[in-house]
Order: sequence, then structure tokens, then C-alpha cells
Amino acid sequence: QVQLVESGGGLVQAGGSLRLSCSASTTIFSINVMGWFRQPPGKQRELVASITLGGSKNYADSVKGRFTISRDIAKNTVYLRMDSLIPEDTSVYYCYANLRASDYWGQGTQVTVSS
Repeated sequence: QVQLVESGGGLVQAGGSLRLSCSASTTIFSINVMGWFRQPPGKQRELVASITLGGSKNYADSVKGRFTISRDIAKNTVYLRMDSLIPEDTSVYYCYANLRASDYWGQGTQVTVSS
């Protein structure tokens, strides 16, 4: 099993930046895919960004060029740097990990972007 703990959410003005962190309870070098999802109010959970064991990154079209996913293997942590935030980015952001065909989720962290 993997426990995921997110941090870094908060309130920011449009155009601002935030960095989310996701700390895993196991070495992330054993995890197939890690990523970030978000679930805006009244909408389905959607993929924001992911990074594979090999380091390949994938982004939702809506965040390309603004968000950057990265990892620090030594710290067992994955980050989501969010720049040029817009009100539509307001959501609960969830860290995700896939390990041995099982999915794991963090508790979520709220990001609110004011206009």
C-alpha cells in the first residue's frame, strides 16, 4: 500500500502561482505512474498531469504551458507547479499513484483562484 499526503493548496489571485506537493510513504521509484487529478464543483474528476516511472510526462490540454509536474525521488515526493492560474483552475486537487495495478489517492487539497 501507499499513503499519499498532499500539501500546498490555498487561495491565490488570478495570474499567481502555487506549488503542490505529494509525499508518498514508499519509494516513488517503485510506482508505475503518479499524477494529479482535480474535481471542480459539480464536475467529474479529471487528469491534470502525470509522470511515469520512466519520467514521461502528460498534461491536460487546459494546463499545458502553465503547469509542470516534477519529482524528487530522494524525497519520495511529486510536485505540481501551477503558474498563470485562472479562476477555472479552482478545484480540489488529488494526488494519485498506481502501484502493482492498484490505485491510491491522497485526501485532496483545495486550490482557489480569485478573479
